[in-house]
This record gives sequence, C-alpha cells and structure tokens, in this order.
Amino acid sequence: MAISLKAGLGKGVVSDIISGKSANPGIETLRAIAGALDCELADLIAGAPSPSSGKRTVVLIIGGGIAAYKSLDLIRRLAERGVTVRAIMTKAAQEFVTPLSVGALTGGRVFTELFDREDEHDVGHIRLAREAEAIVVAPATADLMARMASGRADDLATAVLLATRAPVLLAPAMNPAMWANRATQRNLATLRADGIRFVGPNRGEMAERNEVGLGRMAEPLEIAAALGALFGGGALAGKHVLVTSGPTHEPIDPVRYLANRSSGRQGHAIAEAAARAGARVTLVSGPVSLPDPPGVTTVHVETAAEMLAAVEKALPADVAVFAAAVADWRAASPVGAKIKKDGTGRPPPLALAENPDILATVARNRDKRPALVVGFAAETDNLIANAGKKLKAKGADWIVANDVSAEGGVMGGEDNTVHIISAPGGDVRIEDWPKMSKTEVAARLVAKIAEAIAQ
Repeated sequence: MAISLKAGLGKGVVSDIISGKSANPGIETLRAIAGALDCELADLIAGAPSPSSGKRTVVLIIGGGIAAYKSLDLIRRLAERGVTVRAIMTKAAQEFVTPLSVGALTGGRVFTELFDREDEHDVGHIRLAREAEAIVVAPATADLMARMASGRADDLATAVLLATRAPVLLAPAMNPAMWANRATQRNLATLRADGIRFVGPNRGEMAERNEVGLGRMAEPLEIAAALGALFGGGALAGKHVLVTSGPTHEPIDPVRYLANRSSGRQGHAIAEAAARAGARVTLVSGPVSLPDPPGVTTVHVETAAEMLAAVEKALPADVAVFAAAVADWRAASPVGAKIKKDGTGRPPPLALAENPDILATVARNRDKRPALVVGFAAETDNLIANAGKKLKAKGADWIVANDVSAEGGVMGGEDNTVHIISAPGGDVRIEDWPKMSKTEVAARLVAKIAEAIAQ
C-alpha cells in the first residue's frame, strides 16, 4: 500500500475509497496517479498482501519485446507487495523501454552488461544470481527461451539464469505463430522439465494489426500472483477457493441432451488465477474442451445434480465462485434407448423438471457457507435489473453480470464485459468494468476477492 501512504491515506480509508464511502481529498492524488498509469483507481490501491512477512528480493529480467512496457507496471505491483526488484535488461529490451524508466521505478541501478568494469570485479553476475530469492523473466521472448533451453550464457540475462539456484518464473510473450512453432514448444518442454515455472501466455490481440491468438504476455497482476504462489504465500495463500465452470449436459436419451454454449473459459481462468494467488483450488467443471488448469484439483461432472454433489463434497471453502452455466431444466424422465421418429410428424413428448439451484443451495448453507459467495448472471436483456434480482434471490455476496446476447459473443468467446453487483448493508452497488479478455477479468476478480477477504 505504498502509494496510498504517499497520498496521505490510511489503510481503512483506502478500503472506503474502493467502496466509494470516502471523499478524502487525498483521492485526487490517487486519481492523478491512476490516470498517468492508465489504470483503474481500484486496481491502483487494491494491492494484495505481501507474499511474505519480510522483504523479498527478486531479479526481473526484461526481454526484448513490445510487452516490455508492461514490466514498468509489474515493478510497481511487486513493490506494493513488499518486493525489492533488481532489474536486468537485455540489449533488445532497451529498444522498447529505457533503463532510466526502469531505474526510476526500482529505485536502484539497472544492469545491462555482462562485461561491466564496475560489477564484474566481484563477478557481478554470480552475485545477482545468488542474491535473488526468485527470478522473473517478463517478457520472455522466443529467443530468450531458446537460449535458456540450450544453456547459453552469452549475455548478463542468460548468465544470471544459468548461475542461479533460485526458482525462475517466465512470462512468455510472442506472436502466436512463434509460440505454436515446434521449436518453441520443444524449448517449453525442456524448460518445464528443468523446473522452470510459467505464467501465461494469454490469448488476445497482438501488437501486430489483425493478429489474435495465444501469445500475449500475462497481465502484471497475474505475474505478481504467480510469484506469490511461487513463494508459497500469495494473496490467497492458505485459502480454499471453490469454482464451478462450463455447461451441464442433461440427458434426454443416450445420444441427445439439453445444454448451452458455455465454453468454460471464464470459470477455468478464475480457477487458474486463484491458484496463482496461492489458493488451494477445487474446480468443478462441466463438459468442456479445455485442459485442466495447472495447480488445480479438477472434478469433472456432466449434469447439474452431479455438479451440486461435487460442490457439496468440496465444502468447506473460504470462497466460492459459481461461474458455471448450469442448465435450468432437465428431462424429467430420460429414456434408455434413442428416441425414434414415429412417422406421424409429431414431436415426442418431452417433460422437463427444474434442476437444483447450486448457488442458492450453497449461499444458504448455514453450516458450510463460504465467507464470500460469488455468482454469475448471464443475461440477454435487462442485465443490471435481472442481476440485482438474482443477488437478492440467491443470497450471494456478489453477482458478476455479463451480457450473453448473440451480438456480444461472450458465450464461447475470448472476451467479456462484466458488472460487479453487491449490496453491503442493503445498499446496491454496481462496478462497471471495461471490456477485457476473460483472463484479465479473472485476474482482476481474484485481486478483488483477495482484498475483500483480507478485510
């Protein structure tokens, strides 16, 4: 919370600012900082708890890619969490951001040369490697990954990486074609086998015009959370987070079922972001084509009844996020054989029964209700009004409302535009978030969750 203290605001006042209760004059300073950094005010002041009780020293290696500009925000995010950053910039990185900018944020010297007269008299690259409690490479370019995989040490960055005994976290960033290339995937497999940790890449728009795909660097909040998990003490360390994701399939006969277009991307992204923040995560997933998120216990189910049973088995939890698009209805009497046409042209009778309400069941569980229950409202009309009704009817703490009408492309898409609805003390509050990738929504939601349960 270093920035808030500079603005003359206490921690309690910061919480009031986030919730909109306070009009402290110091907020104008924060708004000015947020504007200069092109970020949201809540993001600026909602820093999660420090990864540990003491100061951590991390070496940040900035590679040469357009995403290098995000390293400036990453330095600030780490400083908010009590992390001292020592920066190394490759020659290519200096084409995108300057050592002066990086040094202004780290408050120390930026290291750029392997053969530096001042540093190498005491074998400076070994000293940097030994003093670091972790090394973060962001952005990690295809070239830098290739040189790491082959054991090169021909510049300061790779020499430090080869000499360190500390854990290493890479945030890859490159064009989707480069990421998908077999050579890069071989290097990725080699580095994983060597114990290197990864965060990202994400799917989204690239710097190149009309380029979209997997290769976008993880957001600074995600990287900071992943580092916290690496230290074993992220913002959600020691917490159990339960997440539901995907659709449910309700059988009509052995080959047909009732379902919806949910891809599970948002729920899976939330589970992965929570794991990176240090939480123990249980993901209850309906049928999706996505891989299980790393570091997450995933339970696969088909129907709403199975999802409810898995959720109740996973309790107790500190936080529950119900992102699954559970079918409201099921066939009242599924049949054991495929239903045939009878030649009359009339459809067969199909009686429906209402499925269990998983969100309401957990929110009203007196014995095992999580401290924070978050539901999702997927609506095609009257978004805010319908989501507000759901908040009250289900007994949730927050509702994440999103428009799933066909024009929005949210169902099955890569991006999302959400509104966070809550009613602390009975006063309805609405936070409107801009359009973001689902990964970015997940990172921001997990940061908000960490802030809420820390209070």
